[in-house]
Amino acid sequence: MDQETRKKLHYRAWHRGTREADMMVGGFFDTYSSNWDADQITWFERLLMEQDVDIMGWAMGTINVPSSFEGDMMNLFKRLDFIKLVDELQNISKD
Repeated sequence: MDQETRKKLHYRAWHRGTREADMMVGGFFDTYSSNWDADQITWFERLLMEQDVDIMGWAMGTINVPSSFEGDMMNLFKRLDFIKLVDELQNISKD
């Protein structure tokens, strides 16, 4: 992934509209994007076009994942092991 694409995707991943979505989508991008191939980048770009409530529902298993998003990337996303809550809670207490 070239630097300009990385920068654009990073911004979009971390500026979703809610802290919860930022942590979920942005954390996923920061943790896994360095090794993505073209298909995985395309998958993530499509994910960014979806509504936060849907993305969070898919990740938590409260909404069925559309077949177009099923697969290895969604399985990795659903693990939610990339969210760093301690750091975020410290930032909230400073606000």
